[in-house]
This record gives sequence, structure tokens and C-alpha cells, in this order.
Amino acid sequence: MTRLYRDFNSYLRELFGCRVQKITLDAGLTCPNRDGSLGRGGCIYCNPRGSGTGANAERKSLAGQLESAKFRLKKRYKAKKFLAYFQSYSNTYAPLPVLQALYTEALTVPDVVGLCIGTRPDCVSNEVLDYLQELSADNLIWLEYGLQSAKDRTLERINRQHTADQFAAAVARTRERGLPVCAHVILGLPGETRQDMLDTARFLARMQVEAVKIHLLYVVRGTSLHGLYQRGSYRCLEQEEYCALAGDFLSLLPAEVIIQRLTGDPHPEELVAPAWALEKQNNLRGIQDYMLQNNLVQGARHADPT
Repeated sequence: MTRLYRDFNSYLRELFGCRVQKITLDAGLTCPNRDGSLGRGGCIYCNPRGSGTGANAERKSLAGQLESAKFRLKKRYKAKKFLAYFQSYSNTYAPLPVLQALYTEALTVPDVVGLCIGTRPDCVSNEVLDYLQELSADNLIWLEYGLQSAKDRTLERINRQHTADQFAAAVARTRERGLPVCAHVILGLPGETRQDMLDTARFLARMQVEAVKIHLLYVVRGTSLHGLYQRGSYRCLEQEEYCALAGDFLSLLPAEVIIQRLTGDPHPEELVAPAWALEKQNNLRGIQDYMLQNNLVQGARHADPT
């Protein structure tokens, strides 16, 4: 069957010649949208753990988090190499010596071949980028920037506290140093139309990012979005809607862009809605079915201006 999109696992296997797994880490950092520098409470969908594992609060070291995950992933996937994924909060938001210590701890764990660093586009300094450029001489280093939407009115609505232009500037500075960028986007944000979401795909195509993660917006207990949902001010996407949107989104991205994710992985104990967000395999099949039924592959509509 024709490959419908360029997946991350295949890219890593091509690069390293074996199965490579990402290991999610909690480094105990924070976010300028939580500590008062920009705002408090974070984005409307973000849980108190910063969408992470909470492992740091349990006093688990980075090396400990990596070693315990390695054991499980070797057994489950026969993985031989690993990427340390700094996921929780904003992982360039600290003084450089602090970041150097964290990144070094992760890279000294055996079989860890690189870092994936999740952060905001408005809190990565040139000093940090220069250091990551040095690390990239011997390691695979990815910067993962949360964009969520290319529409500034949406970013304001979700309390994101940065603009699409700030994202574009961060991407430019990162790519100047030869570091690959993965952009995070969310489908189903409050107030967004289908056209708005597909405009974000076109924006990312123009940015020439190396990878994209596509997330479904789901309602997490205790968040600001939860309050909107309870008041009837927010409606979740239906499963078929999401699958169609994700398929159309992929068709607008250049064929060479790596797709790192096509849906989210909510924690069952904190998920409020939609219940189908837990049906990961069904959601992936739904996206595939939609693309096959509509003769779509990634990049099929890349040149389409509408």
C-alpha cells in the first residue's frame, strides 16, 4: 500500500538502523505562562503537571526515569536506542547552567542517542540554541515548539501568551543553527473553523519545519477548558470530524515533513471528553480510511492555495 505519510519511527530506523523510542521526561522546570512572567494558570487545556508525567514531583531523577523506561521499552518494542524527550512545561526556560546539567545527565545514560526538547517559541535564547548546536555535533537534537494555531486570535483565546510571528522567529533562529524543528498543533481549539485549522497547515508548510505533531483537543479535569465545557461554551470534535481534519491537514504539508504524532494520549483518569480520544488505534485507522477514500497522501494538496 502507498505510504500515506512520513512517520517518525521509519525516519529513526533509517537514521540509526534499529528501533528507536522516545522516553518522556519530567525535568522539574516551569513555564512563563505559569510563574507570572507572562501569566498564571497556563493554557486553557493544560493540566497542573504541564501535560507531563509528574515524575519530578515523585523525586525521580532523569537518569532514573530513563533507565526504568528503557527496561520496559526494550521488552515491549525491542528498542535498542532512545531519545530523551523533555516534555513537561517549557524545557529551555531556565538558566543555561541548569539546562546544561539536565541535558548532560540525559545524554550520559547508555543508549540515549539524542534529545527532543519541548518548549515555547518565546523562551529559547540564542545562548541556549548555540549550546544545542554544539551538542548536535555528536547527538540528534530536536527542538519541539508549541504553536497550536497560526491564528493569533486563537492563541489569545487559549491564553497561549505568544504570537505566530514569535513562532516563526524562533524557527528561523533554530534552523540557522542546523537544528531540526517539530511544531505542535492542536485541532479543535475553541472558536476555530475548519478553514482556520487548515490555514495552520499551510502556515507550517511555508515555515519549512522538519516535523509536525498533530494533537486532538480533549478536555482534562480541572482545567479552564473543563469549565468552558461544563458551561456548554465548548464543543469537542466528533471522531469523524477529527479524522477528516487530520487527513486534510496532512495533505497540505510537504511530503518530506516527518509526522511525529497524529493524535494525543490522554490520561484516562483525568479525561472528561471526548471518550473516543482514548481509542488511539481506531483514530489512526479512521485517518487512514479517510485518506484512502479521498485519494489523499501527505503533500497531495501542498500547492493548493485555497
